[in-house]
Amino acid sequence: MSTEKVAIITGASSGIGKHTAIALSAAGWRLTLTARRLPELQETKAACADPEKCFVVDGDITDEAFVKRLFEQTIHRFGRLDLLFNNAGMSDKAHPIEDMPLELFTSVVNVNLVASFLCTREAFKIFKSQTPTGGKIINNGSLAAHVPRPHSVAYACSKHAVSGLTKSSTIEGRQFDISVTQIDIGNAHTSMAAGHTLGALQPDGRRVVEPTFDPVHVAQTVVHIASLPNSVTVLDFNIMATGVPFAGRG
Repeated sequence: MSTEKVAIITGASSGIGKHTAIALSAAGWRLTLTARRLPELQETKAACADPEKCFVVDGDITDEAFVKRLFEQTIHRFGRLDLLFNNAGMSDKAHPIEDMPLELFTSVVNVNLVASFLCTREAFKIFKSQTPTGGKIINNGSLAAHVPRPHSVAYACSKHAVSGLTKSSTIEGRQFDISVTQIDIGNAHTSMAAGHTLGALQPDGRRVVEPTFDPVHVAQTVVHIASLPNSVTVLDFNIMATGVPFAGRG
């Protein structure tokens, strides 16, 4: 059996997920790439250093049955799992609390939190049963897990909850060499953050043009954390554009 490490990346069809797939592939990893959009997943696979070592599985990451199949198929294909990158995410399109539809709130929580829980649960089953036990989970958090933006109640709630998932799984995983990280990303230039370059709403009502940065730096960070031994944990990692108003009061 190959000694090359194996990763599952959710939300791998674009943005940070796609960049991370390319970076991990370049580092020699075998990959399972998942998202809802099959054509875009195929584009990610084609952009990787060794597409033959990339396994594409399209589907809804909030669907419990699909998540179970995803992990089963990964083990059938590669024989093991070393890394889960819970990257899939959804924003809430700037709704004031009083105008937030329950359906949208639930959708955001399902993608950002419930899907991460489902994947974490299935990864734990594998990590505990492997010989030797262990593996890594990296959760895509956000600066919003610490300082919410105005009109982002669903997103902020979901990302604060991801922090709880990260800490809970860290506690339960440590005796099995399961290392869990939350990477909080501020304004990587993806489709989700691109609007900040036009002016982002601030708590005092101003709209301020905020800087962004190349998501390739996030991907390189994921590769570094993933390369550490399972006996080493980076619990929290913050990476952001230098000019983002995060520390202090803007």
